Order: sequence, then structure tokens, then C-alpha cells
Amino acid sequence: MLRVGGLVPLTTLDFPGHLACVLFCQGCAWRCRYCHNPQLIPARGEQEHAWDAVLDFLRSRQGLLDAVVFSGGEPTLQKTLPEAIEQVRALGFRIGLHSAGVKPKPFARVVKLTDWVGFDVKALPEDAERVTGVAGSGAANWRSLDHLLASGVDYECRTTVHWHLFDADRLWRLALRLRETGVERFAVQWVRTARMLDDSLPWAPPPLEQRELWEQLEALFPQFILRGG
Repeated sequence: MLRVGGLVPLTTLDFPGHLACVLFCQGCAWRCRYCHNPQLIPARGEQEHAWDAVLDFLRSRQGLLDAVVFSGGEPTLQKTLPEAIEQVRALGFRIGLHSAGVKPKPFARVVKLTDWVGFDVKALPEDAERVTGVAGSGAANWRSLDHLLASGVDYECRTTVHWHLFDADRLWRLALRLRETGVERFAVQWVRTARMLDDSLPWAPPPLEQRELWEQLEALFPQFILRGG
């Protein structure tokens, strides 16, 4: 059944407007240099939660939590995810999903089963490999974004920024492309530098023109969110 490498029993941040539990699904095909959950990258984890135990925990939270968020890793890589979603929904929970759409076809099938998606846009398609370390990741990321927007499911697009991988111009061009694609809700979030997959990635200061950039982004999107800035 679903391989769960971690669990957060209560959060108000991971599914906007809902009290939720987060299930961190094991396995990811990308190697994002700023990844702060590298233990979730292997297909099998050292400390996995048995699925039956996860369901027992969720039963104990019926009436207390609103939703369950499937995060990762990359949850859509697991073939058992649709069945797991059905089991969790049968308990009365709404379904959230955190994904980068690593594989567009599985993502397109799963997204229709959810109530809300937090979608990670890594970079412009031509820049994504410098973030993920995987050729073709940008094309896959943006094809999955197309599937998300076509689904009609509520969503938030978010981009994690490390200023060694981004500069103000790259971020602005990314934002313009997202808006042209039809994205209305966009969040920029600072990278967590305490723990990253790539220990050699140096710290870089934010651009001097960042205040003007945030103002431009607020004007560009109907909903713009800055986290950690």
C-alpha cells in the first residue's frame, strides 16, 4: 500500500483554511538542490509508517480534522495513491495534494481526485534542470501545470527561491509566464537553508530591488503570497 515516510498530525498551513494532517509520501525522481527532505527521495524509507496504522490514526481524528494532505517526496509516483485517497475520503476528509507533477500522466489522473493542490513550479522550463538536476524536468513540470489548470481543482502555485539559482529577472520572467498561462494564485517562498540536499550550494543575498519586485508581483497576480521574506 502507500509508502508513508513521515506524518505531521496537525497543520493550518498546508491546506489553506483547513485543519489538516500531512502524509509525507516516500520517493521522488528529482534531486532538487535545496531539498530539505532528502530522506524522502529513495523509493523505500528507513522509518516508514504502516498504512493500516495511518488509517487508524486518521479514524481517531474524524471530526477533529478537516483534511489530509498527501505531500512528499512526490506522492503521484506511487501507483497506490488513488486508492489511498479513496480510503481517506471515505473517512470524511477533504483531500489536499502537494506535487511538482514529476510524471504528467499520473499527475493528471490523481489531480481530479483532490480538492486542492499546492503545485511546485520549479523554474521556467529551460531553467528547471539547474534546480532539479534532471533533464526534461522543466517540460514535465509545465505539462502537469497545464493539467492542473484544466482540471478546475482549486490550487496554489508556489516557487521556492534560492538566490543562487534565481535572480530578480528570472523570477519576474517566471511570474509573467505563469500569469500568461492563467495562474491567479502564486506564492514565493524562501528556501530552508538549515538542511539541503546540496551542501555545496552557497548562500546568496536577495536582490537589492526585491521590494519593487514584490510590488510588481502583487500587481500581476490576483493573489500573491510571500512566505519568509
